[in-house]
Amino acid sequence: MRIIFAGTPDFAAETLKALLTNDYNVCAVYTQPDRPAGRGRKLTASPVKQLAQEYDIPVEQPLNFKEEEAKQILANYQADLMIVVAYGLLLPQAVLDTPSLGCINVHASLLPRWRGAAPIQRAILAGDTETGVCIMQMEAGLDTGPVLARVSCPITAEDTAQTLHDRLAILGADTLLATLSNIVELQSKAQAQNDELTCYAAKLLKPEAEIDWQQPATQIVRQIQAFNPWPVAQTVWKDQVFRIWLATTVDEKNMAATSGEIIAVNKTSIDVATGDGILRLNQIQLPGKRAMPVADFLNANTIKAGEHFG
Repeated sequence: MRIIFAGTPDFAAETLKALLTNDYNVCAVYTQPDRPAGRGRKLTASPVKQLAQEYDIPVEQPLNFKEEEAKQILANYQADLMIVVAYGLLLPQAVLDTPSLGCINVHASLLPRWRGAAPIQRAILAGDTETGVCIMQMEAGLDTGPVLARVSCPITAEDTAQTLHDRLAILGADTLLATLSNIVELQSKAQAQNDELTCYAAKLLKPEAEIDWQQPATQIVRQIQAFNPWPVAQTVWKDQVFRIWLATTVDEKNMAATSGEIIAVNKTSIDVATGDGILRLNQIQLPGKRAMPVADFLNANTIKAGEHFG
């Protein structure tokens, strides 16, 4: 089977690695164009491109598939199947029809829940206790195609977007390998999605990271965990951006404190009043500094009960 792989970030690279280490014939890799990254804003290849180059696989990086030349290059590979994982482009019908077995997608949610760009983060933010991966036969719509296979996994109270991402990346790769072993039969039995049950997992935006201290502590914890490692939940302290990487709720009442008020400081944590409940900060970051445990922050900074965030 000749396979074209299309993907861009680390999540996709995990699947490509699984294909290559299991001797699948990946005849070409499609990925997003190199982007500026790091402090120097140097053009940097995607994780998928870097892996493809290690294996000497041809790499294509079209801006889109509007030009006939891009469509012809794809057709010239004469692929049986195209596997798409977090590629970053919506594929037109002409592309979906090019491989003889069409295009399948590894998606990090239990479709039809959380169609879209950020299913991992949106699941945590919504307080979901379960997620998973689906292998979907692609259609022109956004994550609307019939599902070939699905495997679930729990979302724990301690999960951040990063920890859940890492588990789902492995689960997605394993589920894809199992699907490929029986793909023709699974395609014939693919289950249509119920559009009435869908949620849209919109792309993350930096303004969403700003903490509203009038929200309940449980919701703020979800925000912190969903936006770790990006864009990282943040507030303001002494006119500085104060980023919060890890926090937990405290089973106590606010007393008479106002939302955003620091109500207790000890050697390892900072307790803050919210609209409902108390939030305990465990790992934070100041501008130009690394993320650090609160204990390390307090060794170099003074913060007192009665001060306010926001």
